[in-house]
Amino acid sequence: MTYQSDITSTIKEHRTLFIVIMVGLFLIELEIFAVAAMKSGRKSMLQISDPKGNVVLITQGASLSHIDKTAFERIFGPLDQYRVHIFSDDRPFPFRAWFVAAVGIPVGMMLLFAFVIKAWTALFGEKQPDYAVETNAPEDASGLQRFIHVVSRFNIFIIGVLVFVAALAYWILPNFILFAGKAGIETIARYKWAALAAAVVFAGSVLWVIYLRYLLAKKTIESHKEMEKFRLQLEYKQNQPPQITYTDSPAAPEHQGDRID
Repeated sequence: MTYQSDITSTIKEHRTLFIVIMVGLFLIELEIFAVAAMKSGRKSMLQISDPKGNVVLITQGASLSHIDKTAFERIFGPLDQYRVHIFSDDRPFPFRAWFVAAVGIPVGMMLLFAFVIKAWTALFGEKQPDYAVETNAPEDASGLQRFIHVVSRFNIFIIGVLVFVAALAYWILPNFILFAGKAGIETIARYKWAALAAAVVFAGSVLWVIYLRYLLAKKTIESHKEMEKFRLQLEYKQNQPPQITYTDSPAAPEHQGDRID
């Protein structure tokens, strides 16, 4: 049995379940898109400020409801003492939030459902015997079947967790970078002298490290120079031909024989 027929038979056996899952995913994606679309577009905003021009409250809508008006007057006093200004705010489509929700919510739900099923099977189910798994695709398999075979060998839980973490990182990291940038700018603006002193210390440390590395490099070059000079002297002495020196030989002593009277 080929992989294509195996997948087809599995879909036919659980057709109702697959249809329910697909319809549920479609409705979830449609609701996520509708919520994101409702948050975008031109919105009427109501701004309430005191006589000095300080903004007290900004809320969405062209007017306050009875409950909001009662709560405002209980906290800040009569509404007639404040200035009410209505303006329009154009909000772009929240693509990043929609993308993270469209990917993260279905994947998170599937991972949670799979985790519950796997935990239930591990705790209360019967242990299934291990069967030999085919490692290679059939020779007559097409490119799509080979791709499906390769993907099926991956751990679906690891893939799902990686996709879920990537979606969260796509949402969290830009906000964190913006927050850190704003907090850093505000801190530098508030504590200018401290920031200037830290910058001077950092620049001095960098220059000191550069100077030390310069001295180390200079010392290394000098050491290599001396070693090369010594090596050349050794090679010169080894390759130099031997020199023959001539010296005056001492006179041979005279041999004096026995004297015969």
